[in-house]
Amino acid sequence: MQESMEKRNVFDILMERGFIEQVTHEEEVRELLGKESVTFYIGFDPTADSLHLGHFIQIMVMMHMQKAGHKPIALVGGGTAKIGDPSGKTDMRKMLTPEDIEENGRGLRRQMEKYLTLDGKSGYIANNADWLDRLEYIPFIREIGSKFSVNRMLTAECFKQRLEKGLSFLEFNYMIMQSYDFLELERRFDCQMQLGGNDQWSNIIAGVDLVRRMDSKQVFGLTFKLLLTSDGKKMGKTEKGAVWIDPEKTSPFEMFQYLRNVEDADVENCLRLLTFLPMDEVLRLGALEGSEINKAKEILAFEFTKIVHGEEEAKKALDAAKALFGGGNNLENVPTTEFAKERFNEPVQLLDLMVEVGLIPSKGEGRRLIGQSGVSVQDTVVTDANLMIDLSSFTNHQLMIKKGKKVFHRIQLID
Repeated sequence: MQESMEKRNVFDILMERGFIEQVTHEEEVRELLGKESVTFYIGFDPTADSLHLGHFIQIMVMMHMQKAGHKPIALVGGGTAKIGDPSGKTDMRKMLTPEDIEENGRGLRRQMEKYLTLDGKSGYIANNADWLDRLEYIPFIREIGSKFSVNRMLTAECFKQRLEKGLSFLEFNYMIMQSYDFLELERRFDCQMQLGGNDQWSNIIAGVDLVRRMDSKQVFGLTFKLLLTSDGKKMGKTEKGAVWIDPEKTSPFEMFQYLRNVEDADVENCLRLLTFLPMDEVLRLGALEGSEINKAKEILAFEFTKIVHGEEEAKKALDAAKALFGGGNNLENVPTTEFAKERFNEPVQLLDLMVEVGLIPSKGEGRRLIGQSGVSVQDTVVTDANLMIDLSSFTNHQLMIKKGKKVFHRIQLID
């Protein structure tokens, strides 16, 4: 009885759910995570003021780890963001101003504190600008740079794919900087593990090696899978851009709809990685077929939206989806733009309206969609790309525009 009551090793949980991709010392890591509270870190470069869906795999891992009693360090890369990580990039990243980086860092910190306990006891938040900005170049390259082999660095995947197009010396420093972060966190917080997406493997093993060389300590690295579709493409991208965690950038309804509309083949993987549902339930839902799989998609969308935005917002998104797709009447939570009634005293071209509310990026794209019967107004397929909208187009002060099969936008008139 005692054995069954013991908490499961979080390594086994992460492995079972399909998170773990690579690990430096599998047996030692599993044993360590099972016997003591381990301090670990994941870095987030503040290249935007919000996390997006792809980042949330990392947040989910940190939540699993903290639930099991381990201590996360959420490292904001205020220093490394000034260089730019070449991993997975085909071109040099646009340089941000120090002010933008600082503002973005504050945004990331607010979000991470929502999902993790970062109180200085159960978990920590740190910013690598605190040490990277203070480095002196000559002492740093003498002490730290001398521990890196250029030949070995050039074999790293993150550099190899950039050599043909050009890799700046600035970016070449990134691996050294990230490795130095691990050394600093080991010294400041007794950090024993670095975690990250599998595109970070080269940087992580370089950090493990640097800590061993500098402090003669054994630390560990672990990577987890990126959020990919079954055909290998990164998930979390829409025509409007990334699926953001910030509700001002991506509404809870839009997030719900994105996950409600994933491909059938991706449902089980998303349930594993983006929810805390028990694995037997994940496997049951993932095995559904035909129209039944839509129930699994609805549960996926609800569960993830609940984690990100809370149960109330998840319920609103579910109600809005049912109103649109199930014939309900509660359209309150459907994406809506309000206009003064006078705006439509004179006719407005539908394509101009769609661009204005963000349904299409350009009128050319709208014409293409109309040519493919991909736009409806008030449930009627639009055949004329020059269609004009005026007050007579509205019913009860409302106009519903539908793009494709699944994207809706309501225009609401106010007096």
